[in-house]
Amino acid sequence: MSIPASYLGVILIWATTPLAIKWSAEGYDFSFAVFARMLIGLLVCVALLPLLRVPMPRDRHSLVAYAGAGVVMFLAMTGTYWSARYVPSGLISVIYGLTPLITAILAARFLRERSLTPLKVFGMLLGFAGLAFIFIEPSTLEVNRLEGLVVLLLAVTSQATGAIFLKRHSTHLHPLALNIGSLLVAVPLFMLVWLLSSSGKAVSDAPARAQWAVLYLAIFGTAIGFNLYYYLLKKLKASVVALITLITPVLALLIGVQLNGEVIGARIAFGALLILAGLGCHQWGERLIDRKSGRRL
Repeated sequence: MSIPASYLGVILIWATTPLAIKWSAEGYDFSFAVFARMLIGLLVCVALLPLLRVPMPRDRHSLVAYAGAGVVMFLAMTGTYWSARYVPSGLISVIYGLTPLITAILAARFLRERSLTPLKVFGMLLGFAGLAFIFIEPSTLEVNRLEGLVVLLLAVTSQATGAIFLKRHSTHLHPLALNIGSLLVAVPLFMLVWLLSSSGKAVSDAPARAQWAVLYLAIFGTAIGFNLYYYLLKKLKASVVALITLITPVLALLIGVQLNGEVIGARIAFGALLILAGLGCHQWGERLIDRKSGRRL
């Protein structure tokens, strides 16, 4: 499997996921939307297991990885779906752009990755400044939206922590096996939330757009997206994988404008430019300096 192709695939999937989440919640209770997505995704992954002849290890180390990944998936996705009722799809992706900063700090502490060099820190802070520039505006001070943003931040922290956990405990597992194992843990939790929050009732007359959104998220967001994400975590540094969330906000904002009528003001546009600048500095700044230094020698 090509690492660049996988990286691009995750970017495209994650850029479209926030809007699909918002659409899926239009006709369903948020708890049913996420439960249906994960259940269908699990069935698709299980169907692929014998076709790809992927083993499902059941040793203690693997079970710990499944459990950790499942809990992280549950916390991050539940928080995201709940907050999608109040936060625009583009802004959801923008807030997820905080992931590289959190992940880099955790990776430096627990994985001993060289992710906090001065230039990398500057790039992350520049990206964070862009996120803050978008975040601090009058519309975010509404009570419901503010609550949604707080829950989103908790979801982001869960995902960043999960990336570090998986980097340490799941490198021996095939991405599909890890995805199935985590879904087997998470799906019952999603079902429990659905049963408790909506008395187990789903909306039968949901619009077609919501139904297609759930199906898209199940196949691409869960069955394909999580497999690619776990594969990248296995092959790349956790802080490098987290940079995806600095690329997807810009795409998600544009998609939200074109397909959902969301508005991008000058503040959001400028913030997006800062995010891209921070991404470039974090990812390529040291390489450019090294090349110039090499030429001088």
